[in-house]
Amino acid sequence: MEREEKEEKQPEPVSVYDLVASALYALVDIAWVKMGLQPDPLTRQPATDMAEARLAIDVAAQLAEALDPKLTDDERRQIQALLSNLRINFVRQKDAQPKDEGSEA
Repeated sequence: MEREEKEEKQPEPVSVYDLVASALYALVDIAWVKMGLQPDPLTRQPATDMAEARLAIDVAAQLAEALDPKLTDDERRQIQALLSNLRINFVRQKDAQPKDEGSEA
């Protein structure tokens, strides 16, 4: 019986899908920070970098696309809602920023 308990406690192999999902959620968190909507976890200060926010959102969307075949309908809806919310907030934050002369959006 002791052997059976040991076999049950062994960790499962790392799933690439789980790692991709973790990366997706990490990028989502970073996007909120880079939009200035959450404080930076290290400095605890707001820090806005819209170019980095855009990159985080775009890569998160690509990761969601790669995960799509493995997602349940509910997971798919949740991720799409999360990405839509990020995109809407990105546009709002971008529109709220002062426009520099000669800079591109």
